[in-house]
Amino acid sequence: MVMERESEKAKEKAKAKLMFAYGTLKQGFPNHYLMEELMSKDEAVLIGRYMTQEAYPLVCGPHGIPYLINLPGWGHRVKGEVYAVSEGAVVVLDEFEGVSVGCYERLPVVVVEVEVEVEEGGGGRVEAEAYWGHRRFGEVLWKMKGEVGLKEYGENEAREYVRKEDRPGRRNTILDLVP
Repeated sequence: MVMERESEKAKEKAKAKLMFAYGTLKQGFPNHYLMEELMSKDEAVLIGRYMTQEAYPLVCGPHGIPYLINLPGWGHRVKGEVYAVSEGAVVVLDEFEGVSVGCYERLPVVVVEVEVEVEEGGGGRVEAEAYWGHRRFGEVLWKMKGEVGLKEYGENEAREYVRKEDRPGRRNTILDLVP
């Protein structure tokens, strides 16, 4: 029994980072297969449904790619999922999200549990990290979208999503918005 608890604590420590997924990585969406792979390798665990504590813009850019924009107080409180992930999973996710090439940047965000928010008027608040549309184009994209954002990336938005392998040149053309 004691060994079992220590083993569970070691597993939790190995997944010390919390990640907030608000777009294609969520359950039922085009890139959730990546989270499933990480979970099958015990590199990630779904914690639950959360929403940002503050309002932020969430918009879809070229190829239907969702971007959370780091402009607190604009947009809506955005719904998504929180995962506990290992450092190894962070490396995989950073690569997938194009952090090194400037598509996204991983930054902190405070989120609250959706069910707790609804039922109890608050609580279940944690600090996680999210992949934000890079600051080089985030505000430009928000303005291009008429400063109208989404509360949640949903089925309608997912229909517009084009997988990396199906894009011209297999690239993310959001980078064309900035010099």
